[in-house]
Amino acid sequence: IEIHPEIMIPLVGVNTEMEFFRKQIDEIAKDYMEKSGKKFNYLVGTMIEVPHAALVADQIAEYAEFFSFGTNDLTQTTFGYSRDDAEGKFLGQYEEKGILPVNPFHELDREGVGVLMEIAVEKGRKVDPNLSIGICGEHGGNPSSIAFCHTAGLNYVSCSPFRVPVARISAAHAAMGRLK
Repeated sequence: IEIHPEIMIPLVGVNTEMEFFRKQIDEIAKDYMEKSGKKFNYLVGTMIEVPHAALVADQIAEYAEFFSFGTNDLTQTTFGYSRDDAEGKFLGQYEEKGILPVNPFHELDREGVGVLMEIAVEKGRKVDPNLSIGICGEHGGNPSSIAFCHTAGLNYVSCSPFRVPVARISAAHAAMGRLK
């Protein structure tokens, strides 16, 4: 069995943080390979979960081989909402009163979070045109969010198991241009 580990560092906000952890991972992997005599390939990437990371994605991409948007946390940090507090206390009323068109934790906010994602995709791929980029979280199972991810050029979506059937159908519809 060939194993190809992918190590994802959460909540990176600046390039020097990514560089620091990347160096640690590379040193540990090198040490293990020397001691064990076993060579293996691995990838190191990061979760893009804070707005600053999206804005400096080109700098972070210097040390990362993939990005995964943690859209639940990116939504929290972009809006300044605690998901647990907001959903239990006021988001329902915001939807009812038209303050927000939809719950941004259920359907990706294209005007804020989505713009940050587009910036990160553009900047990251300027450094590495083959940079693998996706999302993980509940948005990965929402049809509208999946359509946005397709348009934004993401490579994959990830979601909880019960959302997989809807995600697969939505991804197919997005690829065929039937979902916007």
